Amino acid sequence: MKANSLAFRWTAAAAVLAIVLLPIGALGLGALYRKEVEERTRDYIRVRLTVLVAESLDHSGAEPRPPRDLGEPLFNIAHSGWYWQVKPLDGDQTQRLVSKSLAGELFRLPSELGVKPDRSGLRWGVVDGPGGNDEKLWVAERIHSVGDERGERSYAYAVAVTRQTIDIDVASFQRRLGLSFAFGGLVLVLATLLPVRFALRPLKAIEEGLTAIRSGKAKELEGELPDEIKPLQQEINALLLSNQQIIERARTQVGNLAHALKTPLAVITNEAGEDKSPLAEKVRDQAALMRDQVNLYLERARMAARIGVIGGMTEVRPVAEGLSRALSRIYKERQVDITLHCPPDARFQGEKQDLEELLGNLLDNACKWAESEVLLEISVTKAETGKAPLLLVIVDDDGPGLAPELRQQAVDRGKRLDESKPGSGLGLSIVADLADLYRGSFTLGDAPQGGLRAELRLPAA
Repeated sequence: MKANSLAFRWTAAAAVLAIVLLPIGALGLGALYRKEVEERTRDYIRVRLTVLVAESLDHSGAEPRPPRDLGEPLFNIAHSGWYWQVKPLDGDQTQRLVSKSLAGELFRLPSELGVKPDRSGLRWGVVDGPGGNDEKLWVAERIHSVGDERGERSYAYAVAVTRQTIDIDVASFQRRLGLSFAFGGLVLVLATLLPVRFALRPLKAIEEGLTAIRSGKAKELEGELPDEIKPLQQEINALLLSNQQIIERARTQVGNLAHALKTPLAVITNEAGEDKSPLAEKVRDQAALMRDQVNLYLERARMAARIGVIGGMTEVRPVAEGLSRALSRIYKERQVDITLHCPPDARFQGEKQDLEELLGNLLDNACKWAESEVLLEISVTKAETGKAPLLLVIVDDDGPGLAPELRQQAVDRGKRLDESKPGSGLGLSIVADLADLYRGSFTLGDAPQGGLRAELRLPAA
């Protein structure tokens, strides 16, 4: 999955939302759970305090007695975290009743810290644990008075629980919640990725359809697509049809222009050919130059019109074999041997006429200069970016070769380096123009046989 893809963006957005929102949700739920635990603990302390008062009172009005059972076994385990004590506020204040969990130690009361009672008469506070350790206790205290014939006396009843008990409970819950949310976030991201993949599948179908059109395997974007994408499919097909119509009109206009120009030029040349004067010779030369220029630009217009058609695809080997046989017959008297190496699956992404023009000009030029051997080697390679395949065409001959400083002149329009050879001098120029129109490349170099090497790179289908 690429970083610039829609699937990556949607998945990343889901991951960011999970990373941001899930911790916030976990913190919120943790806070609510702590509040719930504290409320539950508060109610439990209140009940235990009520039981403590009820169990320790003597209906005769005597001093409080140790309670028999408060319904909490932890009161009987030393330093368990749950404690109670009864402290007299009059007379001998050292005579206290304490739970076994205090192990003879005491804790301070909220009333000693100046805490006022709430509406229910309870005082709540946080005090240090017994023995001065780091433990913090949450204490609820109620002052109750009893009396007999000796008078009324007040006692402070208190029940305490360590805060660590609450913290451990909340921490355990938050740990489980964090693991659950982390797993849920991962599931959310994966659950987002799968529907995104499914939703983007029609776009993959469009990509494959356009590739088929470009390679010539299809003429329009086919297939059943979702209703949301059907308008795009229709617009693409309409664009392809419009492009085809424009190309057809351009071809017709080029043909008409060729007919309109060639006829007057032929008339001028014929008329001037009957006159042997210097002026007539000048007219013939200029008319020939005009004819060459007209042929060049008309050919370029035809090439551009053909290249503008989307979806052209040509089998390379049949074209190369046909041209090799034809040129072997043409240069039979010179005994030029043309050797062809071409894979059967090589395909050119373009018109057959253009491939014939390219290979024909290269082979013809090589045969003109070769002593006895011409090698045509065709292969399919990968482009430098590794994305699009390229058709690599190499034509070698064993002729005299061409100096590096003259190679650029060889591809200039109508430039003939040797007037003794037949031709207009447009062959390599047409090859260079066609290669440029197909966004390929054309270079000249040294052949291993000692002659000239022509190297052509074109888009492969």
